[in-house]
Amino acid sequence: MGRRLVPLTLDNLQDLPQRCRSCVFWELDPVSGAAAIKSGTAALEKESWISAVLLDWGSCGRVVYVDDVPVGFVLYAPPAYVPRSTAFPTSPVSPDAVQLITAFVMPGYQGQGLGRVMVQAVAKDLLRRGFKAIEAFGDSRWKEPACLLPADHLLAVGFKTVRQHPQHPRLRLELRSTLSWKEDVELALDRLLGAVQKEPALRPL
Repeated sequence: MGRRLVPLTLDNLQDLPQRCRSCVFWELDPVSGAAAIKSGTAALEKESWISAVLLDWGSCGRVVYVDDVPVGFVLYAPPAYVPRSTAFPTSPVSPDAVQLITAFVMPGYQGQGLGRVMVQAVAKDLLRRGFKAIEAFGDSRWKEPACLLPADHLLAVGFKTVRQHPQHPRLRLELRSTLSWKEDVELALDRLLGAVQKEPALRPL
C-alpha cells in the first residue's frame, strides 16, 4: 500500500471531500461565513482563502493518497489567517504556534495511523519554517466528523491540554517531541555521510 503526502494547492483542492471544499467555518468570521453560504459562494471563498495563504505564508495543508486515491487531508495556518479561532472561549492560540485547523480521513482508511502520519508531516514542515508548536481547539463531545477535531484524537497523537474547557479545550504539541530518536539518528547519519562524501578522494600511492 503506497502512501503519499502532497502539499495542498489549488490544483489538488478538488481531491478534498465535497463538503470540505465548500466549508468556510474556519476561513471566515461567523457573519461572513453565513453570508457566503446563503449566497452560494462558499466554495469560491475557500479557494480564495487557500490561494491567499499560499501566496502570503506558504504551504497550509497536506493531502494524503493511498495507492493514488485521495483518502484524507490536514489544514493548518497561523491564527491570524483563521478568523473563527477568536470565537472560542479558550482562544487565543499562542504567538509561537501554528493552528492545526482541521483534518479528515475517509472511512475505510481510519485506524491505520494516517492521522499520526499527517501530524508528523505538519510538524516537519513547521520545524523547517522555525515554528515551535502546533495548537488546536478540540471537541470533547465529538460524535461525528465535523470542523473541530476530537480532543481524544489530539491527545492520542501527542497533544497536551494547555487550557481546559468542558467542550473546547485548547491543546498544544511541541514540535520537537514529534521527532523520534530513529529520525534523529537518520538525520545525523545523513549529515555524517554527506560530510564524508564531500571529502576529496585520496590519490592512490
